[in-house]
Amino acid sequence: MVAIRNATAKDLDAVTEIYNEAIINNVATFDTEPKTTYEQQRWFEDHDYKHPILIAEMGGCVVGWASLSKWSDRCAYTDTAEVSLYIRAADRGKGIGRKLLVAIIKEGKNVGLHTIIARITEGNTVSIHLCEIMGFRHIGTMKEVGNKFGKLLDVRLMQKIYSK
Repeated sequence: MVAIRNATAKDLDAVTEIYNEAIINNVATFDTEPKTTYEQQRWFEDHDYKHPILIAEMGGCVVGWASLSKWSDRCAYTDTAEVSLYIRAADRGKGIGRKLLVAIIKEGKNVGLHTIIARITEGNTVSIHLCEIMGFRHIGTMKEVGNKFGKLLDVRLMQKIYSK
C-alpha cells in the first residue's frame, strides 16, 4: 500500500537518490550531474506552502516524490507552478506516479494555484499519458532545447488550468 504525505528534511537523502537515478539513467530531467544532499537541501528550502513536496512511501520506504515549484520569480506568475514527479526505478509501473500526481494536483488547488505546467521530454509517453488523463492539455513543443546523452531533445509543454 502506498501512503502519500508531505516531505520533511529527513526525506532528502531518499529524494536525492531517486532524482540522481533519473539524472544518470534517463531524460526525465535535463540535469546532467548528480546532486548532493546539500544542493537538494537548498531546493527543499525553496518550497513553501504554495509549492509543496509530497512523498510516496511503501513499507516505510520512500519510493517517489512530487513537487510544485515556482514557474518564475516574476510576481505575475505567482499562481502558476511547475510539477515534477519522480518514481524509484524499481517501483515504476505500480500506479505510484498516478497517486502522487492526483495528490499534488489536489494540493495545487488547495493552495489557490490557477495553473500547473508540466515539461515532458520527447519519448516519455508514460508521463504524457498520465498528464493527459489528469486533465493536462498539450500547449506546445519546444524543439531541440535540451542536449542529453549526445542527443538534442524536444520538450512538450502541458498545462492544467483549475476551473473556478
